Amino acid sequence: MPLKKNRVGQTNLSVTSLSLGGSSLGNLGGIVSDADAAALLQHAWNAGIRYFDTAPHYGRGLSEQRMGAYFKGRARDSYVLSSKVGRVLSPGSAMDEADGFVQPLPNAVHYDYSADGIHESFESSCERLGTSQIDILFVHDIGDQTHGVLEGARHMEDLLGSGMEALHDLKQAGRIRAIGLGVNESQVCIDVMKQTPLDVILLAGRLTLLDREAEAGLVELCALHGTSLVLGGIFNSGILATGPVPGAWFDYAPASQEVLDRVANLESKAEAVNLTLAQAALQFAMHHPSACSVLLGTGKVRSLQRNLDAADITLSESAKAFVTA
Repeated sequence: MPLKKNRVGQTNLSVTSLSLGGSSLGNLGGIVSDADAAALLQHAWNAGIRYFDTAPHYGRGLSEQRMGAYFKGRARDSYVLSSKVGRVLSPGSAMDEADGFVQPLPNAVHYDYSADGIHESFESSCERLGTSQIDILFVHDIGDQTHGVLEGARHMEDLLGSGMEALHDLKQAGRIRAIGLGVNESQVCIDVMKQTPLDVILLAGRLTLLDREAEAGLVELCALHGTSLVLGGIFNSGILATGPVPGAWFDYAPASQEVLDRVANLESKAEAVNLTLAQAALQFAMHHPSACSVLLGTGKVRSLQRNLDAADITLSESAKAFVTA
C-alpha cells in the first residue's frame, strides 16, 4: 500500500505515516539473527516504509549497527533515520544480557545529556549507522521516571544548560534536521517545551487506545507550538495486541485487574464495529491528528505484516467514529 508522508513539525522533513522501530533489532527479549534482521528491514522497505528509528540503547549499539549494514550503499536521501542521545557507549565486556537486550554488543554505557555527551553519542551513532547525518535526533529517556528526582534534575540541568545548544548547533550544521525527545512520560515533554522548542516527540505508550495521558496537556501544547508526535508503544507492551488474557503485560509489567477490565471493555467495543482490538489500537494511532508517524516495533516479518494488514483496512463509519472518539 502507498504510505502517506507527513511533515515533521515545522521542518522541511517528511516521514512515512508508518515507521519501523529498531528495539527488536537490538535483541530485546530474545535473539534476532542477522539474517532475520535484514529480512525484517527489507520487508518494511518493500511495504513502503521509509522512516526507521533506532538508538544506542537497543542492544548497546547492535540495532544501529544492523541498520547501518542494511542501508549501506542506499541513497541517503531515500530514507529517514532517527536515533537518540543521552546514553554514551564505550568499549566494555561481553555480556549475555543488558537492560533486557540479549547478547548486546560489548559496550559499557553511562548517561550524559551535556553538550559533550551529546556530541560523543551522536558521532558514535553515525559511525555505527554508516552516515554523517541523522535526520531526527531524540533526547532519550530524560526525566524523573527513568532517573529519579535528584539525578533527573541533574540531567535536565545538563540538557538545558548545554545539551540543547549542541543539538541546535548540529541542526544548524545540517548534521540533523529535527530535534526531539524520545520518552514514555508526558510531563517531562511539557517541562522541556516550556524552556525550549521541539520539532517532534517520540512518545511511547502515553497516547494509545488505552492510555491517553498525553491528552491532559501535551497534545494541546504540541498543537500550539507546531510540534509533531511519533507514536510508539501503541499496544502498551502487548495487552492491546493480545487482549485481556491471563498474564497480559501493560507497560512492562503484568496488567492489573483494573487494566484487564478496561481492555475487555475496549475489546467489546471494537468487536461491535467489526474490528479486532489490535486493529483498533493501530487505527487509533494512525488517525490521531498529532501523529506524523506510528512506530511498528517488532523483530518478526510475520508480526510486521500483520500490523501492515491492520493498517490497510477500510474503516466503516462506525469503526472510524470509535477510533477517533
